[in-house]
Amino acid sequence: MSAQSQAPDEFAEAETSILRQPAPVWAVAFACVVAFMGLGLVDPILPAISAQLHASKAQTELLFTSYMLVTGCMMVFTGFISTRIGPKYTLLIGLLFITGFSFFAGRSASVGQIVGFRGGWGVGNAMFIATALSVIVSSARGSAASAVILYEAALGLGMSVGPLLGGTLGSHSWRYPFYGVATLMAIGFIAVLLFLRGVPKPTHRASILAPFQALRHLSLLTLGLTALFYNFGFFTLLGYAPYPLHMSAHGIGYTFFGWGVLLAITSVFIAPKLAEKFGVLHTMYGILALFAADLLVMGLGIHSQITLVICIIVAGAFLGVNNTLITTAVMQAAPVERPTASAAYSFVRFVGGAVAPWLAGKLSDAVGPAMPFYVGCIGVLVALGILFLGRNVLRHVNASSH
Repeated sequence: MSAQSQAPDEFAEAETSILRQPAPVWAVAFACVVAFMGLGLVDPILPAISAQLHASKAQTELLFTSYMLVTGCMMVFTGFISTRIGPKYTLLIGLLFITGFSFFAGRSASVGQIVGFRGGWGVGNAMFIATALSVIVSSARGSAASAVILYEAALGLGMSVGPLLGGTLGSHSWRYPFYGVATLMAIGFIAVLLFLRGVPKPTHRASILAPFQALRHLSLLTLGLTALFYNFGFFTLLGYAPYPLHMSAHGIGYTFFGWGVLLAITSVFIAPKLAEKFGVLHTMYGILALFAADLLVMGLGIHSQITLVICIIVAGAFLGVNNTLITTAVMQAAPVERPTASAAYSFVRFVGGAVAPWLAGKLSDAVGPAMPFYVGCIGVLVALGILFLGRNVLRHVNASSH
């Protein structure tokens, strides 16, 4: 049986087993929802932070850059840490970092302070995200695909609710969304503390060098580079799009709520069906092409608010499908442990993609408001090219090996 013909079995199983999970999986999934709320929660308040703290777009976009850069660098150490203190304590420490630094970000008096606290936030984010994915994959019932779909569903739900909550709280003060994240993270901490049980401590200790050694596998490196350039489009949309919308915090929140809803729905229900019908790689080719076209339309329609709103919401569908499929592929790409694969992949995509939000702000001020979307479009097309060129080393990612 070919790799492609086995893919339907894995994704069909994923659809039937996703809801039949033990309590520890649901506890981590809930914490994931809360953690990913923190990313979208900031979106509606970016223009307000720029205006009230007298900062340029590029300076404010450093909120994303510092967060992603530190997250990516810390990803290298997550396996080293979690194999020594165990997954549960790694998750709890990560949640504590996010809770504390999000609270301090709300107390900031300048953009520079917020950028610094977002970096600290990134430390906790790295410890939590990499460990959460590996815990869900190792503890969930069913295939790796079902676990990834559950993880992406948590991501989508968090990203959809986050902007809505951020818009509601941000309409009163840009500080309130940061306090909201701190409160929600504290709830996530309690959920993991009480319900995450029975996850064994790894039997051997991972080396700090393991993620770098994993990147020797061309399959994993190909997916990491694909995600790096894909992130130029993703974070241009997420971090820069609130500016040309020229909306209130409420309006931005509702727009990205629609984006997040589509992201959640497609990641759970549409991605498996497309992978079953066309295969993982062919589906990703099509989705990346559509996302690039979407960003191009945003650049061409930069002065049309309705065009931008529609394109942002529609992009959620493309991102939901691609996120699920590329994460599934990473879990199967190389003969290394899943936490190591996740850390290596995340290091490349976050560290490389960290420049995208800052660059978007610079390009907007120096060239024009449409240029960031054109550069994002080019980035996604480069990602498509890398994925296509690496297709021979990725043939096995469709196989039902888990």
